[in-house]
Amino acid sequence: MLLPSLVFLSAFTYWPILRSFYFSFHDVMLGSDKIYFLGWENYERVLSDALFWKSFRNTAFYTLITIPAAIVCALLLAVALDTKIRGVALYRSAFFYPVMIPSVAAGMVWVFLYAPGYGPINAMMETLGLPKLEWLYSSDWALPAIMVMSIWKYSGYFMLILLAALQMVPRDLYEAARLDGVSGWHQLIHITVPLISPTIYFVVIIGVLHSYQIFDYVFVMTQGGPADATNVLTLYIYQNAFQYQDIGFASTVANMLLLFIGGLIAVIASTLGRRVHYLGR
Repeated sequence: MLLPSLVFLSAFTYWPILRSFYFSFHDVMLGSDKIYFLGWENYERVLSDALFWKSFRNTAFYTLITIPAAIVCALLLAVALDTKIRGVALYRSAFFYPVMIPSVAAGMVWVFLYAPGYGPINAMMETLGLPKLEWLYSSDWALPAIMVMSIWKYSGYFMLILLAALQMVPRDLYEAARLDGVSGWHQLIHITVPLISPTIYFVVIIGVLHSYQIFDYVFVMTQGGPADATNVLTLYIYQNAFQYQDIGFASTVANMLLLFIGGLIAVIASTLGRRVHYLGR
């Protein structure tokens, strides 16, 4: 029963990982049959490459800001929509709708919103008396602009998962807390968050994995510019593999990214994972 799935995973996941690991120790050019063994030379080249470290910092900064902000927004939305108000289904659909928009289409929409001359965001800022910004054309604002777009895109997805978890929280706990005079904020901190902590932990892991795979937004909106201010590791891998046709070096960067993500997930599991509260335990 599992064999078809295992064959698919082996062909399109496990084999490419092993192949990438093999290529990382060789000089391999795209479309060439010639392969030359280099040993650890590609890894030494990666560690001494300034653009790699800049892409790494951009990706880490993107993750550090985007994922916590998206989870907080999603949690607040889930709590607000976990009520019996008129039109709640419409509100839930509206906040989840950005998730359904294809990434390329969403990126193009936000390129229009951020347009310096005619974009609605700059028009609104001008109405409020604020200075216009270049957004995607500024080294200081391009990455934050992409982060805002990503928070908008991620929040609805996280909200749906957290909303499902909130529906499992016993309502009598909130009733008892209200009778004891516990405020809504303290109910959120001391009841809601601990009881849905397994789901929050899951959302954090999924968010970290998604953030280190970001490619489409950056590719559509900035192409890594200006001056590599928005270059991230996945785009850096793409550039080396398909623009510079250096498959060996791109495979090395991909392996470094895989090792880093694995280490980061292990750190999250050993810290945040131990603070997860499971019902009945």
